[in-house]
Amino acid sequence: MTFYWYPKCSTCQRAKAWLDAHGIDYVPRDIKEENPGAEELRALCAASGLPLRRFFNTSGLLYKGLALKEKLPGMSEDEQYRLLGEYGMLVKRPILQGDDFVLVGFREAQWAEKLLH
Repeated sequence: MTFYWYPKCSTCQRAKAWLDAHGIDYVPRDIKEENPGAEELRALCAASGLPLRRFFNTSGLLYKGLALKEKLPGMSEDEQYRLLGEYGMLVKRPILQGDDFVLVGFREAQWAEKLLH
């Protein structure tokens, strides 16, 4: 599994601690240092079954600074993927990618249901 995270993010730290506490193996990937590109994000989004907007970190400073709340509705999917691929800090985190699933954000019950059964 690949664990996309930002080490300074408290939610990511909680998710990592949860994975470690449950002995779950993963490969960590710092989303700021090794941001997934547009095509990789397209594949993650498709595998997650979630709408593209769920991949945006709407509480982040960059999202607010770029006024994306107003701009995203008028952007094409390609433009949105390109933007996410360019700026790792715009990507919602953590993301956990397994062989047959992608979890976006850390909700312990959801992660437990997917990983502990």
